[in-house]
Amino acid sequence: MTTGMIGMQWIIFIGIAVVSWLVQMNLQSKFKKYSKIPTGNGMTGADVALKMLHDNGIYDVTVTHTPGHLTDHYNPANKTVNLSEDVYSGSSIMAAAVAAHECGHAVQHARAYAPLTMRSKLVPVVSFASNIMTWVLLGGILMLNTFPQLLLAGIILFAMTTLFSFITLPVEINASKRALVWLSSSGITNARNHTQAEDALRSAAYTYVVAALGSLATLVYYIMIFLGRRE
Repeated sequence: MTTGMIGMQWIIFIGIAVVSWLVQMNLQSKFKKYSKIPTGNGMTGADVALKMLHDNGIYDVTVTHTPGHLTDHYNPANKTVNLSEDVYSGSSIMAAAVAAHECGHAVQHARAYAPLTMRSKLVPVVSFASNIMTWVLLGGILMLNTFPQLLLAGIILFAMTTLFSFITLPVEINASKRALVWLSSSGITNARNHTQAEDALRSAAYTYVVAALGSLATLVYYIMIFLGRRE
């Protein structure tokens, strides 16, 4: 690999790192801002989650709280919507939007949404790849000229995590769409505050886009090292 190519890769990495930081800061700012704006109906995130589940005919999913900030997630393995404390007990636009988004995943699960099914099947593979790929890639780079197959194995492992990142994009975007449609149709949001819920979920989606692009850029970097090993 030429010095110019290496320099270009580092510029891309730094650019993605900066964009990722800016997106995270924007999300934190939006969370803080919209957490101060009440929905007006007094419903907490937990209330919103239960109502969305029941409105979609889902009664076998438990809504619970989990420690941390922005740690909200849906676990298809045990069918639980896990909301952070601020979302679980909060009655703000942000709490309602996040709770509805996580329930959007539960609806996807109940409807057998194909990208979610695919992502769930990839979880054990990606978990295995994530545990060993750093060491495989490091060893592959150190032994590039004597045992290039090791780096190739690391690239394959990393490609699985990159694929997972891109499959995650439609899953997250679709969950937000389901959430926003339901928030509006159920009257949780109105003409005045619906755009705020939409803005909050859009900001969260950007983090997944940046993560996917960052993973792709890193994958390309390792591929270029492998292809340029004889140069």
